[in-house]
Order: sequence, then C-alpha cells, then structure tokens
Amino acid sequence: MRKMIYSLLGMVCGLWATPLLAQHSFRVMEYNVENLFDCRHDSLKQDTEFLPGSVRNWTYSRFQDKLDKIGKVILAAGKEQVPDLVGLCEVENDFCLKSLTRYSSLREAGYKYVMTSSPDERGIDVALLYQPASFRLLISQKIRIPSDSLGMRPTRDILYASGRVVSGDTLDVFVCHLPSRVGGAEKTDPYRLWVARRIRQAADSVMAKRQNPRLIIMGDFNDYPDGKSLQEGLRVSALSDEPDVRALYNLMENQPEGTYRYKGEWGVLDQMVVNGGLLQPDVRTRTSKEKAAILRFPFLLEEDNVYGGEMPFRTYKGRRYHGGYSDHLPVLLELTVEE
Repeated sequence: MRKMIYSLLGMVCGLWATPLLAQHSFRVMEYNVENLFDCRHDSLKQDTEFLPGSVRNWTYSRFQDKLDKIGKVILAAGKEQVPDLVGLCEVENDFCLKSLTRYSSLREAGYKYVMTSSPDERGIDVALLYQPASFRLLISQKIRIPSDSLGMRPTRDILYASGRVVSGDTLDVFVCHLPSRVGGAEKTDPYRLWVARRIRQAADSVMAKRQNPRLIIMGDFNDYPDGKSLQEGLRVSALSDEPDVRALYNLMENQPEGTYRYKGEWGVLDQMVVNGGLLQPDVRTRTSKEKAAILRFPFLLEEDNVYGGEMPFRTYKGRRYHGGYSDHLPVLLELTVEE
C-alpha cells in the first residue's frame, strides 16, 4: 500500500512539473519597404526611374544594400526567433523576393513566400514571407480590384493566404496596399473605401466558412485608424472586454506616434486588424491589443532637420538617394499559440 501511495504521489508531482500545454510565440510583421525594385526594365511597367543611369540612378549595389537592410529589420524584429509571417508592401516582382530570401542577410532564415502580380502601373505588389515549420501554407490567392469600372488607375491586388499553425488552427491572412493619397486624400478616399469594402467582403466570406475563424488583415492602408477605409470600409469595431468572434478590430488604433511622418506629423498608415476570434482569452491561438507595436529601432530613424524630432531613415529623399531603410516603420503583432 505504501509503495502504491508513493507511486501515485510521484505521478501527481510529475504532472505538476510538466506544462500541460506547450506555448509558442507566433510573430506577425508588416513592413512597407519603400520601392524595392530590381535593376531591369519591365516594358509593361513604369519602372524606368529605378534603372542604372536613370534620374534616381538605381544600381545593383544599391539594390543589394537595400535587401540586406530589409533583412536586418526582419531579423531584429524576431528577437530569439524570426517572425513567422512578414507582410511586405512595395515589392516589384518575384526576382526581388527570391533575392531577399536567398541572397541577402535573410538567407539563413529559411523563408518561403507568395506574392501578387497585379496590374499596378508602377509594377509594385504585396508579398507574404512565411516560416513553413510554423505556418503550413494551405492556399494562396490574389483578389483583383476592377479599377477600370471604378474610374481609377490600376491598383495592387489583395493577397490572401491560409495556413495551419501548431495549435491545429487555421490562420487566414490578408496583405494589402490600398490606393495612394496622391491627388489629395479627399479625392482618393472613394478608391480606398471601395478596396476596403472588398477586403471586408472577402473576410466575411472566409469567416462564414470557419467554425472558429482566426483572421489577420495587415498592410499599408494609406489611411489612418479613424479614416473612412477602416471605419466604413472594413467596419472595424471598438475594442471591448467581450469581442465578437466575427467582428474586426484594429489593434493599431491609439498607438503612440506612428508608422509614417508627413510634414513633421506622425500618423499610423500601416494597420494590423484581427477578428474577435483571436482576442478570446481561452483559445489556443490568441492575441491582444497590448501585443501590437510599432517597431522603432534606432537605426530606422534619423533627425528631422526641418520640423525637429525624428523621422524614418528613408532610401530616397525625393529623387535623391539617401541610403536608408524605408519611409515607413514596420509593425509587429505577437500571438500565443498552444500545441
């Protein structure tokens, strides 16, 4: 009997000493990398500014330096592990992504990628880098925006990717880069609003198919958290203690400072939106507003000699090569994933 009691006590102590569920950090990053162009002319695109001998004098050595800088940012964001997902905006083509993942400072990280090939006149697209060990890609698709019928210039496709994480949950991800504000915010608002509504339609379709949807929408919205594209297009809800599983919530709302600086004023143009299913405290794949942040590494910033304070250390100032990283700061969201 005494041996049996000791045996039972040993089993109980062993249970106490071993975690019932292994928890993992799953990091999602978004970064507008400011004109990642190769050095070759695409006759179907307006990319002549980014060629050797052009007005910007874009060269292969500058291209390679920019790849290494993007890799440095991604590696710095990972801390002890690289981000599991990285959404990128303003990438020209597959050659740029292949060069980034295979021949830059990121080459040992083991990233795979998917990207769009949209009718944008300048040839810039969006992409998603992913770690195949932590995000098992199930499907990726592009969502085309019917620009002609809307009376606007051809714009970027929306990238949709779905993958399985170690909790067994399916994570649905949208990467987007909404139409720019060139020509004035008020004039271009209808274009961003239409694209945001298309994203919401696609998100609703995905959530309707999932019993327990887990959804992330990230990208450069060219709009602020209180703008029409977020409020009326995506129809984001105000954060509450009891989030609705099928509502959308913008975790970048009320973030300090911003991701982009215009005439001395910071603003958040890069958004990280999730559905309420990821904000439940008792699910295997979850996050919270506190887990979203703008990355302000010192090497990404420089002194603003005109307006004072700091500004992003850009690759170009106007058409003059400046040798920095990007005119945007990246954003990062950390999820907890239980095996």
